[in-house]
Amino acid sequence: MGQIHLDKVSKCFGDVEVIPPLDLEIEDGEFVVFVGPSGCGKSTLLRLIAGLEDVSGGQVLIDGHDATTISPAKRGLAMVFQSYALYPHMSVRKNIAFPLRMAGLDKTEQDKRVVQAADVLNLTDYLDRRPGQLSGGQRQRVAIGRAIVREPAAFLFDEPLSNLDAALRVGMRLEISELHKRLATTMIYVTHDQVEAMTMADKIVVLNAGVVEQVGSPLELYHQPCNTFVAGFIGSPKMNLVQGEEAASYNATTIGIRPEHVMISKDNGLWKGTVGVSEHLGSDTFFHVKCDAFSAPLTVRASGAVELDYGASVFLSPDTSKLHRFDQTGQRLS
Repeated sequence: MGQIHLDKVSKCFGDVEVIPPLDLEIEDGEFVVFVGPSGCGKSTLLRLIAGLEDVSGGQVLIDGHDATTISPAKRGLAMVFQSYALYPHMSVRKNIAFPLRMAGLDKTEQDKRVVQAADVLNLTDYLDRRPGQLSGGQRQRVAIGRAIVREPAAFLFDEPLSNLDAALRVGMRLEISELHKRLATTMIYVTHDQVEAMTMADKIVVLNAGVVEQVGSPLELYHQPCNTFVAGFIGSPKMNLVQGEEAASYNATTIGIRPEHVMISKDNGLWKGTVGVSEHLGSDTFFHVKCDAFSAPLTVRASGAVELDYGASVFLSPDTSKLHRFDQTGQRLS
């Protein structure tokens, strides 16, 4: 079991409240991602769940039991950090088995769990190597293996892929998602990368200055952001947000439109503009268009390899059925 409930949990450092009281329900077996910009409180919230930070108020409940004052070692959770924290003088086998030795498990049970974890993580051929003989991705898998052997109620990941290059990040992202499917264990994952959040999560928790802005599935947040903060944070490239007379014509202070919901044409359209920088990705082309009606450029996503010269005059037409409307406080209008 790995159900976690936060009941009005808050955190203060001195007189500074970094996490106002919040409620959050994490169901058994869910893959939940905490996402937000640097300094939003996502790692602090994870550490409160782990018991590595003391809560200033509220309760942390694990499988219905109050774990607020229980030590981290007794919460039944396993944490994987950004740094691998492996012992360089120990083999992979001994690194993975380390928490089991500390717990006093017999050698037979240790060996059994290490072999099982190595098989799940494709580390069987590396058990007798030392960390210095492994790639970054392999070392991260060893750190995950050390968590797996504990058979925790939930895994807590604190930006585990930050030290990896782009290609390894994509590979490890898939491996962790696959691991979740195999183990069917609760996972809480912290990242500032909204692409990781969108591709991995069952449920995303968007944080901003310690406040939970919205909780929902990736597609719920993408298609129905509750405010301009979520609208501008979720999605790559991010949603276009414009104000002024054009927004007022839709009875809103701000209107939002995703780049893929804007048509670009040389002939006619609603908004006249000039092509700025173009980004050619093969499968898609992103145009940054400076429109006469708006102070900031709009991003347009065109399918395939589309050629438009820098400085070319174009027209943009939004799909009005896909417009998002927000009021003067940034909240979504129905």
